[in-house]
Amino acid sequence: MVTAAGTDPAEDSQAVMAPESAAKTLPHTWDEARERAWEVALPLPAHVVPLATALGRILAEDVFSRLAMPHYASSAMDGWAVAGSPPWILAEPGAKLSPGQAVPIVTGGLIPPGAKSVLRSESGVISTDDDGLPVLVLGGAARPGEPKNGQHIRPVGQEAAAEELLIKAGTVLNPAHISLAALGAMDELRVLGKPAVKLVLTGDEVVASGVPEPGFVRDAFSPQLGSMVAMMGGSVVGLQRAADNLTSMLDALEDDEDDPADVVITTGATGHSSSDFLREAITALGGTLHISHIAMRPGHPTLLAELPDGRFILGLPGNPLAAIVGLMTLGAPLLAKLGSLPRPATTEVACGSPIKEYHGPTRIMPYRLVYGLASPCAYTDSAMMRGLAAADGVMVVPPHGTKMGETLTAMPLPWN
Repeated sequence: MVTAAGTDPAEDSQAVMAPESAAKTLPHTWDEARERAWEVALPLPAHVVPLATALGRILAEDVFSRLAMPHYASSAMDGWAVAGSPPWILAEPGAKLSPGQAVPIVTGGLIPPGAKSVLRSESGVISTDDDGLPVLVLGGAARPGEPKNGQHIRPVGQEAAAEELLIKAGTVLNPAHISLAALGAMDELRVLGKPAVKLVLTGDEVVASGVPEPGFVRDAFSPQLGSMVAMMGGSVVGLQRAADNLTSMLDALEDDEDDPADVVITTGATGHSSSDFLREAITALGGTLHISHIAMRPGHPTLLAELPDGRFILGLPGNPLAAIVGLMTLGAPLLAKLGSLPRPATTEVACGSPIKEYHGPTRIMPYRLVYGLASPCAYTDSAMMRGLAAADGVMVVPPHGTKMGETLTAMPLPWN
């Protein structure tokens, strides 16, 4: 739930948690939360996909050619397959050529039995012999000695022998790999698992387009959240909106049999107000909370849960910056682990200005690099996106603050 003013109550005060919830769990630190998100998941199993959908996937096993490439001797040019020396009598297509015979051929065409080379079309001319019968002779464009034995013939296995290794396991498949696999007679490839993600967007006050009236806010998630998930290694298989009530939330969390999800990412409804039903829905579904909240700002009410059917629920706050911080903190390691990708790396930056102590959680601050130093951006309230849009990364500032020039942990932005 996002308030009409555009702020998430759970971002403004830790006191919004019910007393009994606060007594049961302490918030994870930022480091603990990232580690937990990586540890709770296991890589998804490898599976077979058609070539048409294998682009960008990670190959799970070596690919060997099922045949020699090419698997028959073929012409590298348009022209004539010839045997012996000129002039050549034109033979019937498909017949075995004897010395002094030729037959028209196109690029990629099967070399007929008896043919010793291919004469390029620009090097030959159809003429007539003394009896007026058509014969092929060398033309003015023919080069000295043309055609040499074997010239312009692609021999069997020129590119690869049968059972030769074409692509190594672990390769991220690009269009050339897909084409190579097709030439090797593969119809499908075994690839590592890639997490399927369903997006669930909440908020009765959210409008999809136009200028919102007071009390309503624009949808900041559906235009970009799917792209961010893809940058982190996931694949969005569905998007559903949930009203601010338990029934709607439970419906949105149901799995789709046609497009089952490995992860459900929600926005909003992660707090404890009367309009926030995600935690109640997780409890009703018998889910386990791996991370209830994180000692960081923004993004404090970000949660990670697991349902009995094995699906993960990543609950992001309703404010845009808080949600992206939560996604980078928990979503990046979770999706990477499920997709057999390396653990998302952090970097280090030198802080460009002193930052005062803050009595509370770790602060995640968008920064710009100025003369090689990380200077905090302006406009970085949890509901604002202007600061992040201008940022080079986000830095992790401990509660005790930092001095100018001090080294801080940073997360690179997914789009940088």
